[in-house]
Amino acid sequence: MEFHYPNGRKYENLSAGNQKSPAAANYSNRGMTLEEDLNETNQYYLANGMAVIHKKPTPVQIVHVDYAKRSTAVIKEAYFRQASTTDYNGVCEGRYIDFEAKETKSRTSFPLKNFHSHQIEHMHHVVNQNGIAFVIIRFSATEEIFLLESKFLFEFWDRMVSGGRKSISKKEIVAHGHKIKLGYRPKIDYLKVVREIYEF
Repeated sequence: MEFHYPNGRKYENLSAGNQKSPAAANYSNRGMTLEEDLNETNQYYLANGMAVIHKKPTPVQIVHVDYAKRSTAVIKEAYFRQASTTDYNGVCEGRYIDFEAKETKSRTSFPLKNFHSHQIEHMHHVVNQNGIAFVIIRFSATEEIFLLESKFLFEFWDRMVSGGRKSISKKEIVAHGHKIKLGYRPKIDYLKVVREIYEF
């Protein structure tokens, strides 16, 4: 099935969020994607009254459906109705939280092409309203997860726009980000890091 942006450009999954790396599959036989782990974490937060955070649904316009049988229908082509913002949003103790989740197979850097300019702009709007914005990055080859605050993401993005490097080195992510240890329940306890950063 093909998806297209509002401008007609074909959608490409740059986050690699639906790809399962060998390292991830071998980690305790989990084989979970970052999205699946975060969804499970958010369910834990909700069930325990810690936060209400959900993955944002992406509105699509279906343009072609193949009716192979009267009882079945297969979507063959669809378009995003509008440009997506970020993956997740919600509230924790009165604080608005908005973040993107990305994976990379690289061991040394994170490519900034995984972001779109409208996502960066959206994060700027969130921060301007005193909301909390960040990105969670998983290095799938080493199964390491980091939370990078939006203020650093903005700096690296501006550097790229000004003609600088088109990626964030892992060294920079280690220096400016916050490593999140993998757990059982919740699997990715990013709220612990967020509370420490913003002191609530």
